[in-house]
Amino acid sequence: MNYEVIVTCAVTGAGDTVGKHPAIPVTPKQIADAAIEAAKAGATVAHCHVRDPETGKGSRDVNLYREVVDRIRSSGTDIIINLTAGMGGDLEIGPGEEPFKFGKATDLVGPITRLAHVEALLPEICTLDCGTLNFGDGDYTYISTPNMLRAGAKKVQELGVKPELEIFDTGHLWFAKQMLKEGLLDANPMFQLCLGIPWGAPADTTTMKAMVDNLPEGAIWAGFGIGRNQMPMLAQALLLGGHVRVGLEDNIWLDKGVHASNGSLTERACEIITRLGARPLTPAEGRKKLGLKARG
Repeated sequence: MNYEVIVTCAVTGAGDTVGKHPAIPVTPKQIADAAIEAAKAGATVAHCHVRDPETGKGSRDVNLYREVVDRIRSSGTDIIINLTAGMGGDLEIGPGEEPFKFGKATDLVGPITRLAHVEALLPEICTLDCGTLNFGDGDYTYISTPNMLRAGAKKVQELGVKPELEIFDTGHLWFAKQMLKEGLLDANPMFQLCLGIPWGAPADTTTMKAMVDNLPEGAIWAGFGIGRNQMPMLAQALLLGGHVRVGLEDNIWLDKGVHASNGSLTERACEIITRLGARPLTPAEGRKKLGLKARG
């Protein structure tokens, strides 16, 4: 059981949720406001993607990230900023016998280009998606090869940003531990166990525990499930000694038929945490636990 809990709120993501929810954050102002809302509801960390304000699709635009970060940092509301570095790994294989006719969802760039906004803005944390994965049915695959990961991890290390190692399947954890052995990750690495994304690791107790049992000594970890498994997996992570994540990136519902907000999901998470006898950490406490220094 973990009694001092870092609560991450993933406020928008890049998935196809616009139009499925009346208030998915899209513009930089909306995304920054969502992070501030989560902070006021008790979140320790805000995990941020950006979206094209015109289309609502996920974006790698450094200027959009800059506006989000500037708005959060100048708001007077403290929260640890965690920027995704997962954009730019999208590959939609062509249909049938024409796999090289890549689909319109393809946005595939190198590992250093994926970190352009991290280098420009130096958030306290950025993500590192630790392997290639089929995302859902169809032909969409996220590409993150071993050599790409080694290059990305080295760059993040040089920038002095703490990587959050995104683990979508057991092989990802295996390779993250290999990077630690190779000196590409600093001591006390931070892992995020991402469960329930088809076709990665399922969101269940057995899988989460198996991953936890294979974490390296000294690791700091959190876990989450998507959709209806968001709150059950939050409780499970807490009971297994981990930290937690909620937010509209992973789940758009508070209750059956009731759309959530980032604030309401964070409030629910904090209620579960406190009812189990633990407490959410403030951003200042989270920085101390993670060995971070505030920026901006």
